Amino acid sequence: MVFNSLQFLVFFMVVSILYYQIKNQKGRVWLLLLSSCYFYMTFVPLYILILGFTIVIDYCAGLVISQSEGRKRKAWLTLSVIANVGILVFYKYFNFLLGNIEPIITYLVPKAKVPYMNIILPIGLSFHTFQAMSYTIEVYRGNQKPERNFIVYALYVMYYPQLVAGPIERPQNMLHQFHEYRTYNWDNIKEGLARMLWGFFKKVVIADRVSIAVDYAFNNHTTLSWWSLLIAAMLYSFQIYCDFSGYSDIALGASKVIGIQLMENFNEPYKSKNITEFWTRWHISLSSWFRDYVYIPLGGNRLGEKRRKLNVFIVFLLSGLWHGANWTFVAWGSLHGALVTIFPAKNKAGSKANGAATAVFIVINFLIVTCFWVFFRASNISEAGKYLAEIFSFKGGVSKFGLNAVELLFSAGFIAAMLFRENKFKSHYIKSNTSFAIYLTLMIACCYFFGVFGENQFIYFQF
Repeated sequence: MVFNSLQFLVFFMVVSILYYQIKNQKGRVWLLLLSSCYFYMTFVPLYILILGFTIVIDYCAGLVISQSEGRKRKAWLTLSVIANVGILVFYKYFNFLLGNIEPIITYLVPKAKVPYMNIILPIGLSFHTFQAMSYTIEVYRGNQKPERNFIVYALYVMYYPQLVAGPIERPQNMLHQFHEYRTYNWDNIKEGLARMLWGFFKKVVIADRVSIAVDYAFNNHTTLSWWSLLIAAMLYSFQIYCDFSGYSDIALGASKVIGIQLMENFNEPYKSKNITEFWTRWHISLSSWFRDYVYIPLGGNRLGEKRRKLNVFIVFLLSGLWHGANWTFVAWGSLHGALVTIFPAKNKAGSKANGAATAVFIVINFLIVTCFWVFFRASNISEAGKYLAEIFSFKGGVSKFGLNAVELLFSAGFIAAMLFRENKFKSHYIKSNTSFAIYLTLMIACCYFFGVFGENQFIYFQF
């Protein structure tokens, strides 16, 4: 079930209405868990067993870790991590690893048949795996008491708004909220619905529309002019942002409707003045996860500048691999890691700039990020290299975008409006019922008349 579908809208309304009809917290938790199970099982029902397996392992591990000392605590933490990472590696990277060692296998055994697996990647696997690991790690560190209610812990892993694409939450933020009874709050509902509509707007009006131009450019890059390819690459920057942050907006909004607060995952990243700042604003829940559970345990910045740079690069390398089993993602992560290590840990490039100078820093950083996104979008390293080479060759060619002039103009206008109004709707559009009604009417009209409806999956749907 994807958010931009009629099925989800009906599901969301039914769950939200029933939630407030139930007058005890235990019943509400059961409702949310069963609803989340249904939400997950609309994809591949059997995969609920995989999720159930890791939930049982991590729940038991949390209880044992809290009551043990020494090697036993570490052994149970190790068991939890192996169970989660093992499933992630098997489903997401098994064929990728085999593909990379296939030449060696066929060289040693010429007639050997490489045992590729015909498997479908479970939805949101990377997200709920990392969220589950954060629980046992925090219990191990003594920052979180073990959750003794199995149903509540299962809901922590399976909570439907953030199950597929995050944000990747921490137990300190989520678990206590599932124990707290919340009364009906019209302000929460207004804020939640406004946030959801903003997410739908970014997804169906901007992301899915410009994806037509992006797909056309990447499929025909050998015949298009350099500036057509550059514009398409920039459009992809907005496509992936509006697609992913749009999902986060819908998730945060759906959760806010029932009074549960999720962490912010984006903070206007394309207004960053350098690459280091960009990563404090983009996919914040993942960046902070790698900081707390990889970068700091590796030594962080405590072991000297050279070691800090190595730790940063390792984090970005793993982050790239987290995104997908393809060398394009590894290249994308490595490029970001290499560039971030150039700047000091507390880089102030552009921090004192004003006016035109700030705009220049922002534009330069956006263009750099856009070039890196080409690797994220391309099907292989060779294609990404050719696409970028054709941009910087400044060659002529056909100037087409897959969209007509009117569609392109409207898309540019909506992107500009999105950049101008991003993160401003809370204080302006829900102050009164009248302004809220006007906002809802305008957003629904924009989505209806200018949206692209095909239930296109979110880019991070199966990450």
